[in-house]
Amino acid sequence: MKVRVARISGAALSLTMAICTVTTVVGISWPTPASATSQPVEMAAPYEYLGWGDPQQPTQVMASTGVQDVTLAFILSKGKCHPAWDGQRPLLGGSDAAAINSIRSAGGDVDVSFGGWSGKKLGTSCKTPAALAATYQTVINDYSLHAIDIDIEHKEVSSAATRERVIAALAIVQRENPGLEISITFGTNESGPNGQDLSLIADAAAIGFQPTAWTIMPFDFDAPVSDMASVSIQAAEGLDKDLASTNHESDAVAYGQIGISSMNGETDESDETVSVANFQTMLSFAQSNHLARFTFWSVNRDRPCGGSDTTSDSCGGISQQPYAFTDVVAQYHG
Repeated sequence: MKVRVARISGAALSLTMAICTVTTVVGISWPTPASATSQPVEMAAPYEYLGWGDPQQPTQVMASTGVQDVTLAFILSKGKCHPAWDGQRPLLGGSDAAAINSIRSAGGDVDVSFGGWSGKKLGTSCKTPAALAATYQTVINDYSLHAIDIDIEHKEVSSAATRERVIAALAIVQRENPGLEISITFGTNESGPNGQDLSLIADAAAIGFQPTAWTIMPFDFDAPVSDMASVSIQAAEGLDKDLASTNHESDAVAYGQIGISSMNGETDESDETVSVANFQTMLSFAQSNHLARFTFWSVNRDRPCGGSDTTSDSCGGISQQPYAFTDVVAQYHG
């Protein structure tokens, strides 16, 4: 993603979904959704960036679309190995913690995303796997998280040492948190992962670490693309082959370990547009192959632009109904 316009740093919910239990962490009570109504948190949790543009209230998104879970972005380094929202806002006591509380009170849950394209990354700021794992654990503990997403891009993914550190840290976190969902999200070529991304998969295989999902972002290909659905599926098929080969497993098993994170409307590239019809085609592919994750960047942009406004942090640059892409995500159940 080069320009990074979008990467700077349904139905009403049923009464049953609103039934909650309470978990207490560091003196704070966090409502958690009743297990009888839940699916894996990361399976269909669109990204929303509360520190960017004109973000919608997450509970309003949930009530309008029927989507149950939300991926909130991004946790960055506040300095050295200290986590903060967007590298600035505190973990506790602020608007982000309040948003998480409101999502859970409405019967949903959150997947917290670390990284992204811009800003200072914890993967580079924390100098050892143990230190990085401890930082991830701080965020997990503060919010009683059931899911985390590591969006590894830019300088994080370009450094072999950082890639190895991130994988080693996540292996520690997985051992300490059985059942925690972990997604590793990265860019892709049209045919599948590039060499840097393949090294992440190889590093994980070497230490016996398997995340819940290896999630590709099939956009920003640096070349004109006329059919973003076909290319996205082609990239996912390439990832499937790579995982099957590396892990010595069948294509069907590998599909259950991958995810697609698209971008709605006009992407960061002027010659790429992901339409609602494209997204529906990707949904059908995800359903047919039972992918681990189907999501997109971002809810902030999932609405038409107004007046002279074109693609921005608050709209997707195409003619669409509000929440058209989030409505599609809400249809995904594995």
